[in-house]
Amino acid sequence: MKYILYNILIICLLNTFTSCDNDKKKIMNIKVFETSASGNKLTLLEEFQPSENSVEISLNPENTFQEITGIGGSFTEASCYLLNKLGEANRDSILEAYFGESGAKYSLTRTHINSCDFSLSNYSYAPVSDDIALDSFSIANDKDDIIPIIKAAQSKSKDGFKIISSPWTAPPWMKDNNSWVGGKLLPKYNDTWALFFSKYISAYSKEGIDIWGVTVENEPLGNGNNWESMHYTPEEMTAFVQNHLGPMLAQNNQSTIKILGYDQNREHLKEWVDAMFTTNASKNYFDGTAIHWYASTFEVFPDELQYAHQNAPDKHLIQTEACVDAEVPKWKDDDWYWSKEATDWGWDWAPAEEKKMHPKYVPVYRYARDIIGCLNNWVDGWVDWNMVLDKQGGPNWFKNWCVAPVIVDPENDEVYFTPLYYTMAHFSRYIRPGAIRIGLTITDDEILATAVKNPDGTIAVVVLNQGNKSRQIHLKLNGEDASIVISKQALQTIIIT
Repeated sequence: MKYILYNILIICLLNTFTSCDNDKKKIMNIKVFETSASGNKLTLLEEFQPSENSVEISLNPENTFQEITGIGGSFTEASCYLLNKLGEANRDSILEAYFGESGAKYSLTRTHINSCDFSLSNYSYAPVSDDIALDSFSIANDKDDIIPIIKAAQSKSKDGFKIISSPWTAPPWMKDNNSWVGGKLLPKYNDTWALFFSKYISAYSKEGIDIWGVTVENEPLGNGNNWESMHYTPEEMTAFVQNHLGPMLAQNNQSTIKILGYDQNREHLKEWVDAMFTTNASKNYFDGTAIHWYASTFEVFPDELQYAHQNAPDKHLIQTEACVDAEVPKWKDDDWYWSKEATDWGWDWAPAEEKKMHPKYVPVYRYARDIIGCLNNWVDGWVDWNMVLDKQGGPNWFKNWCVAPVIVDPENDEVYFTPLYYTMAHFSRYIRPGAIRIGLTITDDEILATAVKNPDGTIAVVVLNQGNKSRQIHLKLNGEDASIVISKQALQTIIIT
């Protein structure tokens, strides 16, 4: 009898992953996917090596927050051009990886109105000066690459995806400096520029592509007078939307198109939100706020995000652009993406008082930290920048090199899925449109996590371990438990069914 009791005790002590008291604890049904510096790439884990370093994550599905609009990347002319230069098999594999059922299942995307820095050249849909009625308007330039690739992506996507369109500038002839770069919209062209948006939406609709939303201007504060840009103050943008863009879309039966204001870095959110949502007249036309991440390589700006939500709780708050910028991609070098080697524009030329916001960083961590931090502070959509770039980090007419999750060599028809692709997929594949973020608590602030309940009833928990030790996670939900291990330097998505 003593021998039998001894063996029962040993089994209970050794079995880390099940409870000895089956009457009191239930084991939840889970699947665990991991991407790690050690080589996992969205790998389904079925066995775990115990770790002495434990952390408890408790989920509270009764504590609910924002509804998720979507997660994805951008159809720039550069990305679409490169996809069309690849062989059919590789082009198809990338589109499947981003939009197919076997891939990341991107649900929210972005593209540009007129050219941007990641275009092959400067162009406008209305190049004829003083064309008030926009009789010369044409999206012919987009029919070579952008439109065919969007339609190819649509054919891959079972659930479909939303598109946000953003102008970098109005045609130069509408501006006070008659230039692609900088300057402001001349007041006499307010209605013409509003009509430009409407014509763009209609033209894309005729191609079988519905635009879900627009931002009023990419980076209205400017970008150092480098590439296409046009400047607004918060008050000027609010007036343009309230008096011109909003009424124009309503007049042309396009009032369902979402209008997102601002569309630049988060540190200035308060002043823009204050202007956009001050009066009922402006609130009626603005559907939300768009933001970027370039003000810091590590700071999420939670206070600013919380302020934006509190002042417009019924409006969207969407991250519309992020990338590893000011870098030439590292070709087939996974280790670089897990190393603290990346720098951004601020490393070289941020003002002295802002240098502290731009230290070197680990690319995978920057992405995962930011998405988790954004979701945990009311952001309902997160969009990466270029989906595909070449080994130089272009093409880009300004030679503003950046990194994309997928890098290609079109001359040799080769493709490299960087660790950033898998990082994005941890969120986009498993956090679906219509999901509701739910509450959670973590007993160790070195572990970052967010959780949602999807429309199909599953719960997705995304966990980031930036440390050099594996961690044993004790996951708790409504009296059920699971015990798993996350590798060192790893990102996990846990699906609870």
